[in-house]
Amino acid sequence: MGDYVQVVTAVGNEEEAEKISQMVVEKRLAGCAQVIGPITSFYWWKGKIERAEEWLCFIKSRADLYQELESTIRQVHSYENPEVLAIPIINGSKRYFAWLESELKK
Repeated sequence: MGDYVQVVTAVGNEEEAEKISQMVVEKRLAGCAQVIGPITSFYWWKGKIERAEEWLCFIKSRADLYQELESTIRQVHSYENPEVLAIPIINGSKRYFAWLESELKK
């Protein structure tokens, strides 16, 4: 099994989430991207607590593609300091990983 990751980013609207998801899949930086939302987020920003409606993108990829994936997300992302987190996938279905590998950039 390769070093697979799930990359997560939160955005301010559904259209931006879909644009990011479509772009990373088209570039074969992701085999799959899912959009979930809306969610309610609370966070510190510039000295005060903010509350925002956001959408999450869950992006399945390989660790060696992370830098290009992050760069692509940042090209589209409207936030000044976007959350872009790569979470290692430690186990999963061998058939799913075979499919994922077949869809990712070589």
